[in-house]
Amino acid sequence: MKAVVLAGGYATRLWPITKHRPKMLLPVGETTVIDRVFRELETDDRIEEVYVSTNERFAAAFESHLADSGFEKPRLSVEDTTEESEKFGVVGALGQLVERENVDDDLLVVAGDNLIGFDLPAFVDYFERTGAATLAAHDVGDREKAKSYGLVELDGDRVVDFQEKPAEPKSTLVSIACYGFPAESLRFGEYLAGDNNPDEPGWFLQWLQSREPVHAYVFEEPWFDVGTPESYLAAIAWALDGESVIAESATVERSTIGENVHVMAGAEIVDSRLDRSVVFENATVRDCEAQGTIIDEETHLENIDLAGALIGAHTQLTNGTPQ
Repeated sequence: MKAVVLAGGYATRLWPITKHRPKMLLPVGETTVIDRVFRELETDDRIEEVYVSTNERFAAAFESHLADSGFEKPRLSVEDTTEESEKFGVVGALGQLVERENVDDDLLVVAGDNLIGFDLPAFVDYFERTGAATLAAHDVGDREKAKSYGLVELDGDRVVDFQEKPAEPKSTLVSIACYGFPAESLRFGEYLAGDNNPDEPGWFLQWLQSREPVHAYVFEEPWFDVGTPESYLAAIAWALDGESVIAESATVERSTIGENVHVMAGAEIVDSRLDRSVVFENATVRDCEAQGTIIDEETHLENIDLAGALIGAHTQLTNGTPQ
């Protein structure tokens, strides 16, 4: 079995934090979102190769990250895009990857920006038992939120209806970006040749479900689609579970560090209070209060209060005024 980890998005909803770094490499606790996926694929002997599907803009970042990681299975498979407007779409990229890498085995596809609470080997077990295309499904508990995903209707564990991003969801059970495809279900070329939507994989699942059996692995464990500042901070809160992480080389003086705070290497926190926030490398925070805030590297903040803010790299703010 082969695996594809989807890592080609440009994460515009997290800009400026992700304008020059892939969101899959954002830290979550002591690791990153994508490393949690790599770790499980690395230890599963059924997975022979792992393709990291990314774009030209972020290829070097992933290449450097993998070189330092110690993982042996992942290798890059790069699509020819550098901007959001050039994207082939997830299904289009998958179709190109399958052709480019000559994939003719069963295929596990996982989003590199999803923090999934269940063990991937358990999903693979289930996929192997069904012998059919399989998706992971989760009850998001909110119909408004369900509008952003593929809605799944089941008869037992068999998918009997699939609606991608419905305007009026009938339930709150949605498909997440974790799929198992038997070799004979890798019909991306056929799907794309029919002038179908090349973007979200849910459109492909909707098409596939009308042509062959598709099963659902329903899970109750936590799941975070790390695509917005709110979901990123929620993922950190789940991973840290009320604790905080402060790098050894960071400086914290006369400050209060609350719950779910990550202060990275070289950062300096003085006379400040932080809660539910992330401070990247070599940032300086003086005489500030920050809640639910992400502060990028080499930033200097002084004598301001922040809530729910994203502060881009190299920004200088004093009394709320950019310098």
